[in-house]
Amino acid sequence: METKPFVYEKTFDASSSNVWKAITQTELLRQWFWNVPEFKPQVGFEFGFESQSCEEGNIHLCKVTEVIPGKKLSYSWRYPGYEGDSLVSFELFEEGKNRTRLRLTHAGLETFPRNLMAKKDIAEGWSYLINTSLQNFLEKDLTKSIS
Repeated sequence: METKPFVYEKTFDASSSNVWKAITQTELLRQWFWNVPEFKPQVGFEFGFESQSCEEGNIHLCKVTEVIPGKKLSYSWRYPGYEGDSLVSFELFEEGKNRTRLRLTHAGLETFPRNLMAKKDIAEGWSYLINTSLQNFLEKDLTKSIS
């Protein structure tokens, strides 16, 4: 069984502080990620959201496991009623004054039933969220959202 985590990297024309805000502030997360009722970048904080794109496992339950302010955010990711528990991590690396490389790692996918978490679907989902949704938000909408 495949045990290699899914890793995706993208460099944005945005400061690391703006990328950090986008991945940790509830009102900003709602604009590019999912409709998260509440989020706090605090170890132990539990949150959830519903995905309309998944037929199975559309409820996602998460718990923050690691926070290094401005650098790293990790949380567990699971589905109620299904086996499996995975870990999502966002790591930020400054690549200049207003450029930030984000490394997203989603590990533990092999713990889920095959019909629930196909690696191809995970890749497509994260690719869209990071490469399209987050990029558009950071490069076009963030300055309006935080002003």
